[in-house]
Amino acid sequence: MAAVCLLLIGPSAPGGGLIGSSSPVEAAKDVVPGRVMTWNICNPCEVGDVERAAEIAAYAPQVVGMQEACVRDVERIRDYLEHRHGLVYHVAYGSVLRSWGRCGGLPWNPGGFGQAILSASPLSDLVTDEYPDGGSEDRGYMAVTTTVGDRPVRVFNTHLAQRRQEEVRAGQVGVLTEQVARHERAIVLGDFNAVPEAPELTGMWALATDTDPRCRPEPTGTCRPTTDWQSKFDYVFLRGITARDHQVHPTPASDHHAVYADLDLPQPADRP
Repeated sequence: MAAVCLLLIGPSAPGGGLIGSSSPVEAAKDVVPGRVMTWNICNPCEVGDVERAAEIAAYAPQVVGMQEACVRDVERIRDYLEHRHGLVYHVAYGSVLRSWGRCGGLPWNPGGFGQAILSASPLSDLVTDEYPDGGSEDRGYMAVTTTVGDRPVRVFNTHLAQRRQEEVRAGQVGVLTEQVARHERAIVLGDFNAVPEAPELTGMWALATDTDPRCRPEPTGTCRPTTDWQSKFDYVFLRGITARDHQVHPTPASDHHAVYADLDLPQPADRP
């Protein structure tokens, strides 16, 4: 019975999130060092976790932040990445609600829903927080320290309020940027549900730069769209770090495209 309860509930961690370490096997050898990816995996959607895992494996990021992530889905994705693709990831969760409708599970133990971060390196100093005003659905951010390239970096992952909630998103950006500003070096992944020139993103642009070199907060920019409806909503923001490459790949597995970047990390290695 205790084993069944552990499988249903999952391991806990300080800050209200869940965190797990990968199986005791050799570290992944085929991830691309310095590659980070953000992906709203779309939930609920009629797509299997086998396909989601294959999408991630196609780009083999060292770190991937997922939004609209059910804990059960992420666990399956992680298993498929290891056993089908030979990619071993550690995982941390930033669930913001318990959703039986989205994530299944027993009515008294619905699945956690929100953000998740996979990393080929161990994760530490997990922080999860819900925004004071989530808008029409609970929203939040999570942050971990992990290795990108061979440097320790603070990595954030967030999902802002849905469209047509500009004032709510502005408040959420204020909460997020207050945390990001504490770090000289940080990566902010997420679905911001706002185009680059949206006023609510002003605070984010003041701290960081998107990895798309053509994408800036002016409406004259030529940002690559990251959604099926041809809007730029998904970002890899960098603070104190530069990018060598930026890629956007549409996928039938989600209405959001897979977005990744290859990064240059500064020398020497000091605290993030």
